[in-house]
Amino acid sequence: MLNSDQTELDLPPAHSESESVFSDCGRAGGAEEAGAVGLCAQSRVSEPGEGVKKDLQHLSREERRRRRRATAKYRTAHATRERIRVEAFNMAFAELRKLLPTLPPDKKLSKIEILRLAICYISYLNHVLDV
Repeated sequence: MLNSDQTELDLPPAHSESESVFSDCGRAGGAEEAGAVGLCAQSRVSEPGEGVKKDLQHLSREERRRRRRATAKYRTAHATRERIRVEAFNMAFAELRKLLPTLPPDKKLSKIEILRLAICYISYLNHVLDV
């Protein structure tokens, strides 16, 4: 609730998880304690990053990992790594494809066809060596 002295503009921005704000202050009250939220939020701003550390302390390791993976920076980095991995994967298939005999030589093969043909070709080469 607002005091008679406070206006809505004086209140700090709403926290995404009110429970963690109250747990940092040692309060178990609900959202109706807006004055307490304001005091708590101001005390948490003492050092940059300190509030984030306090918010994450009570979370499990798995929950911290989920939150870290939910950031735009992490998603962008992950997408970049995945793109590089897929390009390397496709280049490896292209190199393997060059080593396999097919008619016509430039025939487009799917990845599963390349793998099956490679298995057959390796079996054939083993048979040739055994004879």
